[in-house]
This record gives sequence, structure tokens and C-alpha cells, in this order.
Amino acid sequence: MNSSRIDPGGRAVQGLTTFLSFVVLNLLFLLACLPVITLGAAGSALLEVTLRYADEERGYLVKDFVLALGRNALRATAVHLLLSIPMLLLAFAAAFWLMLDSPLSLMAAAVAGLGAAYLLAALIHGLALVAAFDAGIGRTVRNALLLPGAEPLRTMGLVLIPVTGLALVVIMPVLGWILVTIGCSFGAYLMALLLRPVHSRHAGGA
Repeated sequence: MNSSRIDPGGRAVQGLTTFLSFVVLNLLFLLACLPVITLGAAGSALLEVTLRYADEERGYLVKDFVLALGRNALRATAVHLLLSIPMLLLAFAAAFWLMLDSPLSLMAAAVAGLGAAYLLAALIHGLALVAAFDAGIGRTVRNALLLPGAEPLRTMGLVLIPVTGLALVVIMPVLGWILVTIGCSFGAYLMALLLRPVHSRHAGGA
């Protein structure tokens, strides 16, 4: 009687290994985000490993994330602070003006809200640029502010991925377990697929 064997190189085993790697990567990312100051470094490291994986599945998700977390910490944190602080201020201003019941305040809220959304898009691009290119902080921030205007459709997709995920969790809290197990890492992989052509097209200016 022939005994069944598990082929370590089989597609099913490789698929399970990849899935578990994404789960571990997701948990490591969430742990790295616990100190709020490390949000930028964690986000950049997550994008770095998923960008590499999106490029013909190169690299090791978990090990490379830990290495990238330390390597990009300074630049990613600086870019995160430079873009997220004005973004949060504009978001607060939009919420404030929205509470005032007048046409002028609604217009001000719309302008502030659009500004916050643009800076959110620039922040995503900025962390991805830190992950993909070895450029100075000033140049990275400048390019991050330019890319949403240069790539509006892909930028819209980049913003919709995390916003949609969070909105679904708020509407249906039971989906929170997906966010905790694989949602962040899989979302970053989808973002990496959008970012690859952007970086290829604008590599000379990065």
C-alpha cells in the first residue's frame, strides 16, 4: 500500500506557508504600531516587504520586516511626523467647521477635509518612498506631496484600501478579527500592487 507524503515544495504547502507568513507579519506590524511614535517606521517596513513580495515573491516577509523596521526607522518617522501632524490639524479643523451651521463653515470644512485627504495620500506615498528608495527626508516629502497629483487614480486606490477596511470594521465589528490576523498585511500587499507601476514610472525623480 502506497503511503501518502507531503511534498514541502507542493503548491498547497507553499500556499499555507505564505498565508501563515502574512498572519505573523500582520501581528508583528500591529505590535510595532503600539508605541504611536513608531507608526511610520512600521508602515514603511510593511510596505517594503510587500513591495518586494509583489515583485515576483522575492524576499522573506517576517525576517525582512524586522530588518526594515530598524533600517528605515529614522527617515520613516520623520516623514510620518512631517505629513501626519498637518493632516491631523486639517482633519480637526474640518470637524470643527462642520459643527458650525452655516454655508461658509461648510465650505471651510470641505476645504480642510480635502486637504487632510490629500495629506493622507501623501503620507502613504511618503512611507512607500522610504521603503523603495534611499533618498533624503526633504526630497522624499517633496515627492510624496507631488505624487497624488501625478497619479490621481492609483492614489485614490491607495487611500480607499485602508479607509474601506476601517469603515467595514466600524460598521461590522465582527470583521475586526480579520484586521488583527491578516487584514493589514494583505491590504499592504494590495497597495504594493498599485505602487509598483507608480515607482517604475517616476523612479528617476525619486
